[in-house]
Amino acid sequence: MTKPEPSWDLYRSFLAVMREGSLSGAARALAMTQPSLGRHIRELEAALDAALFTRSPQGLLPTELAARLVPHAQAMASATAALQRAVSAGEDAVRGVVRVTASEVIGTEVLPPMLAEFRHAHPEVTIELAVTDRAQDLLRKDADLAIRMARPTQQALVARQLARIELGLFAHPRYLRRHGTPATLEALREHSLIGFDQEPPYLRAMRPKHLPWTREQFALRTDHHLAALAAMRAGYGIGICQVPLAARAPKMRRLLAQELSIPMECWVVMHEDLRRQAAVRKLFDYLGDALNAYARS
Repeated sequence: MTKPEPSWDLYRSFLAVMREGSLSGAARALAMTQPSLGRHIRELEAALDAALFTRSPQGLLPTELAARLVPHAQAMASATAALQRAVSAGEDAVRGVVRVTASEVIGTEVLPPMLAEFRHAHPEVTIELAVTDRAQDLLRKDADLAIRMARPTQQALVARQLARIELGLFAHPRYLRRHGTPATLEALREHSLIGFDQEPPYLRAMRPKHLPWTREQFALRTDHHLAALAAMRAGYGIGICQVPLAARAPKMRRLLAQELSIPMECWVVMHEDLRRQAAVRKLFDYLGDALNAYARS
């Protein structure tokens, strides 16, 4: 007799244990009792006819099978969340839950005032904002909308290209008073530069060949863009920043504007299946217009 397929609740409990590292932590995260969560794990192991965890003095240790199951269970979690968002939305009413993903800088520094205005106009829309520099999979419905810095390649996605966001060199006046202002790009070699630890491919493709901007020359190396921005604002050194973003902080001073201007692509993207959902479509159009205005400011 064929065993019944494990329910989503069992996989949800499994993911919580993988994330929290213990039954007690997973139970707290899911607002369950520990015995109930333990029963879920035993039921899932029985359905799979395999062990998912072994006990040790350090707690629960996942087996190789458990590690292999994680991406598939995460895909189930994304699909379940997408189904719940679809149920909450209507084709005509601007209401429901819309999940938006964006990079650290865009999601933290640029989008919040835009989303506040959208929420004021559409109070029945709840927004989930996933801030990450890792591209969320729209085909797998990890998010409904994405702000991307490169042209999407999947054919099932609807993408609107926006005005390019200009990048330039900036420093705080406090740094410039102490160390002087570079007169040429070559003079940057004598300054404290703020840059990456591991250069991402998109930045390598955008960076002008004549710009002395390599890892070995950086006085601060970080792949966390918000940390780099905070260091620039603190007067640590010279870094690359979005021009319209720097304009919001009057104390930031642009350097060598004639010598260095890097245009960065910007796209707002959604899955084509979501065009019929009014809230997603409305936010897609709104963010496109708002980001265009931001790029041109």
